[in-house]
Amino acid sequence: MKKYILLFMALFGLNQIIEAQQDEYLWLEEVDGSNALGFVESHNKVTLEKLSGQPDYQQIFDKCLEISNSTERIAYPAIYGDFVYNFWKDKDHVRGIWRRCPLTDYVAGNLNWEIMLDIDKLSETDNVKWVFKGASGLYPTYDRFLVSLSKGGGDAVVVKEFDVNKKEFIFNGFSLPEAKGSASYLDINTLIVETDFGEGTMTTSGYPRQVKLWKRDTPLSDAKLIYEGETTDVSAGGFVMRDGSLAYTLVYRSMTFYSSQYSVWKDNKAIRLDVPEDAGFGGILNNQLIVELKSDWTVNNVTYNTGTLVSLNFTELLEGNKIIQVIVEPDEFSSISGISTTKNKLLINMLRDVTGQLYIYSLNNGKWTSEKVAAPDYGTISIAAADDMTDKYFFTFANFLMPTTLYYADAANNTFTAYKSLPAFFNAGPYEVKQYKAKSEDGTLVPYFMISAKAMKHDGTNPTLIYAYGGFESSSQPFYSSTFGIAWLEKGGVFVLANIRGGGEYGPKWHQAGLKEKRQNVYNDLYAVSEDLIAKKVTSPKHLGVMGGSNGGLLVGVAFTQRPDLYNAVVCQVPLLDMQRYNKLLAGASWMGEYGNPDIPEEWAYISKYSPYHNLKKGMNYPEVFFYTSTRDDRVHPGHARKMVAKMNDMGYKTYYYENTEGGHAGSSTNEQGARMNAMTFSYLLMKLK
Repeated sequence: MKKYILLFMALFGLNQIIEAQQDEYLWLEEVDGSNALGFVESHNKVTLEKLSGQPDYQQIFDKCLEISNSTERIAYPAIYGDFVYNFWKDKDHVRGIWRRCPLTDYVAGNLNWEIMLDIDKLSETDNVKWVFKGASGLYPTYDRFLVSLSKGGGDAVVVKEFDVNKKEFIFNGFSLPEAKGSASYLDINTLIVETDFGEGTMTTSGYPRQVKLWKRDTPLSDAKLIYEGETTDVSAGGFVMRDGSLAYTLVYRSMTFYSSQYSVWKDNKAIRLDVPEDAGFGGILNNQLIVELKSDWTVNNVTYNTGTLVSLNFTELLEGNKIIQVIVEPDEFSSISGISTTKNKLLINMLRDVTGQLYIYSLNNGKWTSEKVAAPDYGTISIAAADDMTDKYFFTFANFLMPTTLYYADAANNTFTAYKSLPAFFNAGPYEVKQYKAKSEDGTLVPYFMISAKAMKHDGTNPTLIYAYGGFESSSQPFYSSTFGIAWLEKGGVFVLANIRGGGEYGPKWHQAGLKEKRQNVYNDLYAVSEDLIAKKVTSPKHLGVMGGSNGGLLVGVAFTQRPDLYNAVVCQVPLLDMQRYNKLLAGASWMGEYGNPDIPEEWAYISKYSPYHNLKKGMNYPEVFFYTSTRDDRVHPGHARKMVAKMNDMGYKTYYYENTEGGHAGSSTNEQGARMNAMTFSYLLMKLK
């Protein structure tokens, strides 16, 4: 009897612990629950009334909307055969139009746009708030496209087949129901598809784990299964990789966010590609598979270092032989930020101390040679579009004070001309850009850019905003933002872009220094930049704010809970905050390669030290945080922000909260919604920091 009493007491005690640990705000995770939406509505009303009543709100809103709708914006190209396609939103096309123009006319500046699909009209007809999510065409004719449409801006999409000559969806054409998936043409009558095929076909991260071939005029249920991953994988998928006229069908399974196995589907079997699981693919050119190494790789007693870009003879690789050429090996201050191909050339974007350089690589006699493109210096270079039928391409250059310019280039002879520039939406003359490095707690030097008035006084009173991300090997590069110009710089603000670890500014090792148990390095880097600005008397905690979204929302959530003494304003957008449950919410399980698994005690031990939701304390001098998210965000659950606000409010802390009812992870679906978000954000910052 005593044994059973002790067992009962043990179980009762365990249940008590579990009950005590239960989250009293779980009801806010019910995305469309009536109580949760009531919470959202009441907070939205209070926040919008407060922030829209600020002196600068209406001027910022009007100017942002004017800029977003400006006909002087660049119509960025996507090249498909003889046409350039473009998606465009303005005051007359709130949800946007998908349109095309002959490539020769576009290059000549004769923009004879032909509207393919009007999303506003489609939304009205279907009574659905459609958001255009892109289209992929049928090679080489490009007379048919698979158009992806989202209901309200989420990641889940409906896919419909579209005839661009008739400008209509194809009756009884290919059509996929709403899911986080995609499809690509193998030929006019065959798609390679990953989608929700029914029970047991999705991963715990909410993505497809099966890949099928689907024939025209057959039900999706009859599609042929050719590949599948595990339920615990992040995802599985397939796509077509082209090398000139040759086409290869690739399938893959992503075991984690940073590890995948790739195979070629050939002769009704999957031939595994023997390359590192953490490597990145950059396409195939002239039978050379382009591979970026994320860790050291030793082949035939030769070690290729982390961050190196190599190529492998593709047909030999399929036979199990590795013939490897080094394309480029970045040094400790450089990284590869982008890889593109034209018909015959390889285009590589490099970062050196977080400023862009562009190179053209050619394969001659089995060896790679390079030429540097004489693009402008000290900014960001991005490939806007590349033509796989010629060596022509478009690239952009921008920095903080120079409006974005689109260039038309020829990789065959390394020439380019300016095609179109954005207008100067604000006067950049009074401002300057400086780059500094702050010493983090472990001695690492962390670069950051500061944009300020040339006449700025170093008296500690300048309203200063730090923007940072610090995750997923995503580099924060210089950019031109008219919104920051008119809403912040012209209001007397100082803007800082911090290149903290976790990003990819200095290659894979810069990212890996912030993974999992090393995450605190990311946060310490942000504090080092903040303290450096204070030491330079640019600002002081009273006038210092920080902003970040998604993983950056987690960053700033950690910042104000760990170091409330540093900041007087925090803009926390579409954030992760509850790091104990993040892997159970929407796509959260896919990020365990970045943060760790909170269900493993050893990993929760380090996650728990920074999880903002769990480190809230009473009696602290927290800033009045502005949280912004979207009901239709199906990537980062809106429950993170909702629960954080509810918990803080119940502890007696004042917050600002706004949840857009659509917009997905981007936060907004239309230019007007974006202008409102910007007007609220900068009105809040000016209210708190001036």
